[in-house]
Amino acid sequence: MSATTTENNGEILVVGFMDSKILDSQRIEQVGRELQDAVPQATHKKLLLNFRGVSFMSSAMITKLVMLNKGCKAQGVALKFCEVSPNVLEVFKITKLNKLFDIQGSEDKAIASFEKKGWFG
Repeated sequence: MSATTTENNGEILVVGFMDSKILDSQRIEQVGRELQDAVPQATHKKLLLNFRGVSFMSSAMITKLVMLNKGCKAQGVALKFCEVSPNVLEVFKITKLNKLFDIQGSEDKAIASFEKKGWFG
């Protein structure tokens, strides 16, 4: 069974998660593989991870997200996160990853933010 869902929203590949808690090491490996596989599928170089329903993830999963971010940068893919739960957002803030990741409130805001160029949109 897949650990993620993918759908195209215009030019943006939106990836969602099947689990509310991403803790199991085998599941983390699977999610990591599926996320890496999604990068080349982002034909317009826009990838959005929607964390709707994810209430908790282990540090190993956070490491996968950092690696994904690195891979996206290397391939010129814009990566954004949305609908991150308060628990997960708190971990991102403690680890300062909220500065690394582009985190938007809603999927609509995230999609709109891909279109903004420069400081004044």
